[in-house]
Amino acid sequence: MKRTIILAVLAISAFSTVQAANINGLVNTGVGASGTADTHYTLSSASTANTVPVITYNNQWPISPWIGNDGTSKWITPTADQAQSFDAWSAGTYTYSLSFDLSGYKADTAGFSARVAADNSVAVLLNNQLVSSAAGFTGWSSFTANGGFIDGVNKLDFVVTNWAQNGGNPTGLRVEFTDSTVTPVPEPETYAMMLGGLALVGAIARRRKTK
Repeated sequence: MKRTIILAVLAISAFSTVQAANINGLVNTGVGASGTADTHYTLSSASTANTVPVITYNNQWPISPWIGNDGTSKWITPTADQAQSFDAWSAGTYTYSLSFDLSGYKADTAGFSARVAADNSVAVLLNNQLVSSAAGFTGWSSFTANGGFIDGVNKLDFVVTNWAQNGGNPTGLRVEFTDSTVTPVPEPETYAMMLGGLALVGAIARRRKTK
């Protein structure tokens, strides 16, 4: 009898101990070789519709004053010429988008922490809902998201505004994800184990009542 009770408890607890996982698809900017396209992100703007941004080179302007690239992330820019000057007479808007899929996971358990830098300012949107806004390219701005996720494909938009300046006016984005978590949806066999455990507990309770 004692062994049966233990087995029942273990079956039920299997349902409640599904381990959280990292969110697949949250990729830092600039993961790849400098000078190549960052295919994890898409870019749209008035002048560059539905393209992919380019990963910057280290030690080329505007890296410094922009915070320096490293092995964790790099800046991405609209064109292969990272020093190209944009938006001479009016501010420009550049939307860098990243998609990730939560199929097979419980969207209401998802969350992540990240940090961002941009030339000049950036609004971060998760599924079209504002998560954070920041400005500056000499340091990081941290932000988190703990809600607003949906089942299936989610989208993060980093909407960069490049302030107007007639000359010497590049633009770019830098993103690093520092932590993420989401709970998988239990497999069917886990539900079966839970139901079997509940049935065992019920049978034991009924047996005790009849004694």
